[in-house]
Amino acid sequence: MLDIDRRSALAIGFAGLSGLVLPEQAAAQTYGPNEGKELTQGVRQIDLGERESLIPAYKKVHLRDIVLQPGAKTPDNAMMNDMLCHMTEGELAVVQNDKQFTVKKGDVWTCAKGITTEGTQNKGNAVAIMRIIDLLTT
Repeated sequence: MLDIDRRSALAIGFAGLSGLVLPEQAAAQTYGPNEGKELTQGVRQIDLGERESLIPAYKKVHLRDIVLQPGAKTPDNAMMNDMLCHMTEGELAVVQNDKQFTVKKGDVWTCAKGITTEGTQNKGNAVAIMRIIDLLTT
């Protein structure tokens, strides 16, 4: 019986240890230099999925990643739809309606159709990935 208890303790220990290792496996996906479509030099868009929405104000939701190489930037753009943004990797300098702020890994922010103008720049030395959930009315 003592051997079974030792084995059980060892198994439980490994199971607990795997809990410490698994979060690393859930890290943001990385992309090759030619994946998705190029929006501008050093900026690529990878479309991840689209589905009909259960939120009455929106017909569909669309998920995409914007990958910015170090030094790359997006021009100021008027937002064509409401959206939620999340930094999955790196950090970006953001100018939104003349307000400047920096978003880092894990930060979230929003943009509103017809209200928000936004431009971004990766001023860091690592790739930055901005995940966007587009909330679409059409």
